Amino acid sequence: MTDVATEETGFRSLADQLRSWDDDRLAGLLSARPDLTTPAPHDFGQLASRATVRASLARALDTLTLLELSVLDALVVAGQTTADDVRGIILAEPGAVDTTLARLVDLALAWHGRGGLRAVSGVADALGSGPGSSGLRPRSPDAPPAAEVETRLAGLGKPARAMLEHVAAHGGEADAGSARMTVSPADAATPAEELISRRLLVPLPGRRSTVQLPGEVGLALRGGRTTTEPVDAVPPVVTGERPARLVDTAAAGAAYEVVRRVELLLDHWGSHPPAVLRSGGLAVRDMRATTELLGVDVPTAALVVETASAAGLLSTRADAVGDEVFCPTDAFDSWLEQPPAARWVVLVRAWLASNRLPALVGTRDAQGKTRNALSPELSSYSVAESRAGTLAALAGLAPGEVLAGATGLPSLVERVAWHRPRRPRSRADQVAWTTTEAAVLGVTGLDGLASYSRVLVEGGDPEQALAALLPDPVDHVLLQADLTAVAPGPLESALARQLQLVADVESRGGATVYRFTPGSVRRALDVGWTAVEVHGFLASVSRTPVPQPLSYLVDDAVRTFGTVRVGAAESFLRADDEAALSELLHHPKAAALGLRRLAPTVLVSSTPVDVLLGRLRDLGAAPVVEAADGTVQVLRPDVLRARTPKDRGPSHRSVRESARVSAVVAAVRSGDRAAAVRPSAPGTPLTPSGALAALREAVETGATVLIGYVDNQGVSSERLVDPVSVEGGSLTAHDHRVDDVRTFAVHRITTVRPVEAD
Repeated sequence: MTDVATEETGFRSLADQLRSWDDDRLAGLLSARPDLTTPAPHDFGQLASRATVRASLARALDTLTLLELSVLDALVVAGQTTADDVRGIILAEPGAVDTTLARLVDLALAWHGRGGLRAVSGVADALGSGPGSSGLRPRSPDAPPAAEVETRLAGLGKPARAMLEHVAAHGGEADAGSARMTVSPADAATPAEELISRRLLVPLPGRRSTVQLPGEVGLALRGGRTTTEPVDAVPPVVTGERPARLVDTAAAGAAYEVVRRVELLLDHWGSHPPAVLRSGGLAVRDMRATTELLGVDVPTAALVVETASAAGLLSTRADAVGDEVFCPTDAFDSWLEQPPAARWVVLVRAWLASNRLPALVGTRDAQGKTRNALSPELSSYSVAESRAGTLAALAGLAPGEVLAGATGLPSLVERVAWHRPRRPRSRADQVAWTTTEAAVLGVTGLDGLASYSRVLVEGGDPEQALAALLPDPVDHVLLQADLTAVAPGPLESALARQLQLVADVESRGGATVYRFTPGSVRRALDVGWTAVEVHGFLASVSRTPVPQPLSYLVDDAVRTFGTVRVGAAESFLRADDEAALSELLHHPKAAALGLRRLAPTVLVSSTPVDVLLGRLRDLGAAPVVEAADGTVQVLRPDVLRARTPKDRGPSHRSVRESARVSAVVAAVRSGDRAAAVRPSAPGTPLTPSGALAALREAVETGATVLIGYVDNQGVSSERLVDPVSVEGGSLTAHDHRVDDVRTFAVHRITTVRPVEAD
């Protein structure tokens, strides 16, 4: 446990402070700064050293808010000081400063030294001149005492004062040119020499002719503050008013629509999969076909495709000829069996966790190449964080509050930027993309967050809240005499898929209109439906009697279906109706088919069967394929499925991360304990027999020992272990570093040292 008294009086080093923390606090540090865990540090000294590396500090600073960055900057400027001093030089509420200082200590960005609170080494350089940095340097021992700074500033001439303020406003460093670095006030000939002589600018060590502004002087110029504006005030979001019920209704409608679009797209790609580009993406022509299929623009179609892929519903596999294609996964079939609200939750959670950038699909990169959907390059490490931050900001608004027209989005960008000032540079674009995509996915409606989406943002399950807003699916249609069917609401999934097989979608909206054509009826016959099944299906799904024109349409399609039969010769055509074959043989557009008459009822062609079928249908015929025994073959495109990617959901990642952090904490404590008992002089290597004797003694006494061990790669390390047994040239022991029982080859053990019990 942390020694509170020691924390108040100060620690000798950052490693000592980390050593005094309990396991929960250490785990919190490693979870917040995961780069410290790879590879696991050997002891607290190495952990403290790794925490001060510039790259690690930069990653940690990227996660801080503007308030936290400003407080850390004030701590750097003040040098080794107390919390009271920090509160006195920053414009923020004292309570907010205290809370922030505690968080900075928990992140190992600051620590309690013997002389007071201080930032860890390297923070000043890592802060640079970015957001949250005042540009002031730490207090310098070469600077005048704080009590004399005001007096020396008052005695400056106007040129020197102007120069000093210019340096303070532009990063705190300047090139003194030919100015002398050691000069008395009386001999100063230039404004620069006047400032140097009064120690208001001091030479920067290691950099010739470069001077810097000490922290004390910068604070005096700014009235004793590092900031001129309050840094704890979160920028407000400019909002308007909308009825909360209207927001929920609009969002729920979009949510249902995106579920329908994903189902429609993947159902189509199951039988007509698009090819995978050599670069790994979706071709432009396939994206164009997708927009036509879904009736949307390119950004919306790209969002549907990318979200389906992120949800594990879409992947790649080889088709019948070995080409890589995009097709639904096995998970798509189980996803279809869930209610619409549950399906929506799967999609939106995948979108929130995804690092993909569908908004860039269709745009051009620096080389002028078009960016393709599902291309590996369309990803960003920061987009998931931007989405979470944007939705969290919207969740902070009251129900019924929505973004104002022209000023709402810029104010939302400022709010998100306050929470993450240092990254990314494309934040404004990412926030705008998030709001647009959230509206398409039904997370928001009318520029406001839906009530069920608030549950999602807070980590709950929004399924029930959304289900209450969605209309119940209907199990019937209304057949009309103009060869159309009207669905008075969202159809059940199975019914919608059957109806799309026998009819074409003419229009969508609150009511979907389907149109029956000879081609659509033949499509059902092509996959094996009989005339009785088509008539029975229409009668069973309609609340109105089947119109006579529709019955006639089905009968006419059935009567002409299969009149012409196609075989391989390359292929042949056979029909009982000689006139039908004569009409095809003399058709003006049939010359390229290579048709020849073998008998009054038989034609042969040089065109392959699969090509001939499509050409004949274009000419108005309705052929079927005939097998060698004269029976009719019903050809339906194979429905492809890819293997479902392994689930790596948030809960799985959280459990795995917690286990990894716990293992690292155990390893650090074990290594620190081993370092404490390690003698200053190296031990004498043991022979295998000597190691066996020492280990058997440890087994009998139940003692903990520190062993030197050489692994299979020849790497030597020290392990703190509790020997359990020695048998067959192997040591079985509990390894403190991995907190597990391991086996060690005795001939690889070089030293055995007893460890005194705590």
